[in-house]
Amino acid sequence: MKLGIQIDKEFRKHLKERWLQKVVEQSLTVQDFDSEVELSLLVTDDETVRKLNQKYRGVDEPADVLSFALTERKLGSSPFITPPDGLLHLGEVVISYPQAVRQAEENNHKVEEEIALLVIHGILHLLGYEHDEPARGQEMRALEERVLSEVEKWLK
Repeated sequence: MKLGIQIDKEFRKHLKERWLQKVVEQSLTVQDFDSEVELSLLVTDDETVRKLNQKYRGVDEPADVLSFALTERKLGSSPFITPPDGLLHLGEVVISYPQAVRQAEENNHKVEEEIALLVIHGILHLLGYEHDEPARGQEMRALEERVLSEVEKWLK
């Protein structure tokens, strides 16, 4: 796996790259995803996420996580096509650290758990999962919980 992780300077003391890498790896492992992949993960502030949300989704407000897939794929469709370099370029996941902190407080759990959930959620979107319909949302939440249950073992 080729993983680019960027954490804004102000949040580096709260997050470790190796831990984020393990969350990404677990997200792909639980999916039985065995292709060589490349993806990027950015942990940043509300304003950066708001600007990206406005520019690419037309929504002028912050978000907790944004996913930018490089390949559109619907579940149940043909599998990803591996490019000549052998790496499947999935895309980028962008997380607002301040929003994760607020959501962790609202949900009465650790910030690390919220960050993990957002990473998992973003990666599932890159893999083609959506929550635009109740059944699809239920499937996506079940997968998130499955991965999170593995990640929570490291948090204890």
